[in-house]
Amino acid sequence: MSTSIIAPSASIGSETRHGEFCVVGENVKIGKGCVIGHHVTVHDDTQIGDYVRIDDGSVIGKRPMKAVISATTSDQELPPCTIDSNCIIGTNVVVYRGSEIGDKVLIADLSTVRENVSIGKCTIVGRGVAIENFCKIGKYVKLETNVYITAYSEIGNRAFVAPCVATSNDNFVGRTKERFKHFKGVIVKKGARLGVNATILPGKVIGEDTLVAAGALVTSDTPPKKIVAGVPAKVFRDVPPEQLLENQGWKDE
Repeated sequence: MSTSIIAPSASIGSETRHGEFCVVGENVKIGKGCVIGHHVTVHDDTQIGDYVRIDDGSVIGKRPMKAVISATTSDQELPPCTIDSNCIIGTNVVVYRGSEIGDKVLIADLSTVRENVSIGKCTIVGRGVAIENFCKIGKYVKLETNVYITAYSEIGNRAFVAPCVATSNDNFVGRTKERFKHFKGVIVKKGARLGVNATILPGKVIGEDTLVAAGALVTSDTPPKKIVAGVPAKVFRDVPPEQLLENQGWKDE
């Protein structure tokens, strides 16, 4: 006897298998050859491609919660969560309704992807990463362990964000009504790299192929192809030519 609950309107492809105590909601579509672990919940209307692996305890298509005093979460009808083919979703991951996950994306254990987020193909979202709402993550991006991407941010293709990088979107730090007019996330341009424990202040633009050194505090926009370091971060020198994105031989397919 199955311990899982599969809604009658759900569609599950051939050779897809699931573990014990799973819940699959109404109008869910799961493609062929998928592997769904134990205690996985897939909420109504979610669309999952072929050959996707979802590990134990993960929740896909969760509706957002709105606190009475929330500044960034609104009541809205969100489109279904979509996960393209060949993705891997780790253990105890939460992916919200209204998110779009591209082909061959890996989202590691204990990570959260909020509503109104898109993630491009072949991106790696490391363990314990939090991506807040209204964010766009490009293709071939690497977000390492415990990275925090604040709401309203954009991360360009081939960007690298090292462990424990923190971003912010509120220069008023939660005080005054004026802050509601000025929320702005960070923009990390194509090929930029952020070193471990770097902190990026609201609205700042990290230039294309910039390298932000470990522990730096970015308080102003950075020029492209420069290394910035310090508190506050200042231009240190040029990025070595052999490290530039244009010299890696990679193609954004």
